[in-house]
Amino acid sequence: MTVLSRCLRAAFAAAAIAVPLWLHAAPFAGVVTHVSDGDSLWIRPLAGGEPVEVRLQGIDAPEICQPHGREARAALTALALHRQVKVRPRARDRYDRVLARVRLGGHDLGGWMVEHGHAWSDGWRGSRGPYARQQAQAANARLGLWGSGSALEPRAFRQRHGSCRR
Repeated sequence: MTVLSRCLRAAFAAAAIAVPLWLHAAPFAGVVTHVSDGDSLWIRPLAGGEPVEVRLQGIDAPEICQPHGREARAALTALALHRQVKVRPRARDRYDRVLARVRLGGHDLGGWMVEHGHAWSDGWRGSRGPYARQQAQAANARLGLWGSGSALEPRAFRQRHGSCRR
């Protein structure tokens, strides 16, 4: 075996190991065991194992120490805690949480949170996000966080005040 072929084999082996686990993660069913805030929850897979921390993809809920943060968590708790859900993993975030779309019966939890005024549709690179229509409707109806007239996106809140997790 030549030096070049050994290097190529090593490179391919390293690449195979470096492939994020979420690329191989299949959708799964589980039970919500804990709600951390308005866009993060813990789900115990029905197939067994430890609960997985999941962040709802496509939304950004108020920080827990931010106005409407506790209300957002309470809304997600009332909707999903101890209920069976279906999880479709998409990626992992910088905190190693699984980014996923989560469904409860016929409801997309992220869409429900935005539709009821408990979160923003999380856009990036000029996109208004997957739930822009629901956000516009909630804002027009002054639902949830839109009722105060002074809603501040969590991203802007963190830039001004830092994280609640200090």
